[in-house]
Amino acid sequence: MNPIEPQLTLSAPDGAYPIFVQAGLLAQVGAILSEQGHVSSRCALVTNPRVGRLYAAHVVESLREAGFDPHVIEIPEGEQYKTLDTVSKVYSRLIDAQLDRRSIVFALGGGVIGDLTGFVAATFLRGVPFVQLPTTLLAMVDASIGGKVAVDHPRGKNLIGAFKQPMAVVADPNALDSLPEAEWRAGMAEVVKHGMIVGAELFGQLESMKQKSKVRGRTPKGRGVGDWLVRAMQVKVDVVSRDPFEQGVRAKLNLGHTCGHALEKLSNYQMRHGDAVAIGLVCATRLAARLGLCDGGLLPRVENLLGALGLPTHVPSEMPVKAILDAMTTDKKRVNGQLRFVLPRALGDVFIADNIAQQEIMAAIEETRSRDR
Repeated sequence: MNPIEPQLTLSAPDGAYPIFVQAGLLAQVGAILSEQGHVSSRCALVTNPRVGRLYAAHVVESLREAGFDPHVIEIPEGEQYKTLDTVSKVYSRLIDAQLDRRSIVFALGGGVIGDLTGFVAATFLRGVPFVQLPTTLLAMVDASIGGKVAVDHPRGKNLIGAFKQPMAVVADPNALDSLPEAEWRAGMAEVVKHGMIVGAELFGQLESMKQKSKVRGRTPKGRGVGDWLVRAMQVKVDVVSRDPFEQGVRAKLNLGHTCGHALEKLSNYQMRHGDAVAIGLVCATRLAARLGLCDGGLLPRVENLLGALGLPTHVPSEMPVKAILDAMTTDKKRVNGQLRFVLPRALGDVFIADNIAQQEIMAAIEETRSRDR
């Protein structure tokens, strides 16, 4: 059998790691790790009941065939469980399984599983290796890449975290076949964000793809996923390689997230992250337009693509503008007490803006609110 080659490689301060993107890879995780030279037998697989039911057996079998002894740990599904309480319960299971500092922890699932498992791996025994096995579009193009791991605090999203690069990312596009339509759309919000960051080529490819699609919000999945998936992942890889600890250019990946995280918090994390980011992208573009920083034609173009993908483009009418602004004040992206926004000048040209007047922020949110017809 020919060796499985990575499609991408991310360079990090503690070494480069491979990113594999290929159909059927969840059944070959053990072989991939063996080829990479990782042979510590005792390991753990963290997942949730829904994802575990679909894919855990395939991963466990492949690990056992490669000489690993995997222990499956299931945690409840949902952002509301991405907490220190859940982390503590996972620690207990790892202790019961007698994992040591060379034991690998696998994250099988979406962004919540990847974030929480990565935080566990960063802190258990002062750090153990972990592997990302993303099963959602959002996790593949964003959350699984770059080493930012965290859990939520009642006062804000991802306030307790660390930088912990995975030893590998193994993305199997076939897992996208089982995604609910809403989760697929939510992932596309991050793809659109990457298109806005990297430029007109990826963004235009998404626009063209939607024009050819016959079903609103639907894009071919699984084996039908096009090269746009790897291209969207490449955006994250390139930015993180240049700024692994978010000291500069990496902050641009937060486009749409200042408002988006506030919306998630106000919804008690019932709003999907991708839906919140989609609204945040509109708010950021509208704010840039209000300030005269971008061409007026960019806003409708962003709104039209997000809408064609079935994503929300308006702030929920039940969320007061002042409450959204207040929720932003606990955002970890503040600098010297000032809110920090990533704003677009044009496709492929986004920048970090501080010291924006509150009245301009509130006006942009108000103009993005949904209206009862």
